[in-house]
Amino acid sequence: MSDAAGHAYLVVPDDGPGHGVLVLHSWWGLTPAVKAVVEALADAGYTALAPDLLDGARPADGDEARDVLAASDPNETAALVLSSIVALRAHSADPDGPVAVVGFSMGASWALWAATRQPDSVDAVVAYYGVQNIDFDALSAPVLGHFAETDPLVTDDDLVEMQAHLLLLDKHVEVHHYPGTGHWFAESGAGDHHDPEAAALAWERTLEFLAAHTR
Repeated sequence: MSDAAGHAYLVVPDDGPGHGVLVLHSWWGLTPAVKAVVEALADAGYTALAPDLLDGARPADGDEARDVLAASDPNETAALVLSSIVALRAHSADPDGPVAVVGFSMGASWALWAATRQPDSVDAVVAYYGVQNIDFDALSAPVLGHFAETDPLVTDDDLVEMQAHLLLLDKHVEVHHYPGTGHWFAESGAGDHHDPEAAALAWERTLEFLAAHTR
């Protein structure tokens, strides 16, 4: 069952609700590529929901995306992320249980934030080329990170600092680097930035990680 009502995309597996996975998109918005991720998660047995963090906007390039984000209210986005967890639970196998969060770029930063802001609500985080500079002390969910070899939006220092912070706090963190890739490598709608081979490997690792930590 799929539901695209409002600015969100929900897919429930045909054989019934599964563990909830929240999908948080990059600054390109709720694109067909993001919806494909939701559908792939449902095919794997998860109830998946992708809220539209840009309220319908579909930036055509990086400059437009920056303008859209500059005009947005981060407090409203934060509230949408947290309310989406509640909405997802209602359609999941366990309405009272936690959900996993998979985020891409900007969405990965929000995923890490949500898992730290509401640790009892999130049981796993998958971050595609996105970091956070926050206090992770409250984080309880294991974290899987997929990062590009060359990335102007996520510096090596940013990643090393976050990973070191998590390890110093004795958090479960697993990081993979993908040679020859850049930012957006896992997103099928990213044109030349998309690397199908690296994306497939990252997706395989994502499903293995979710299976190990959510069931």
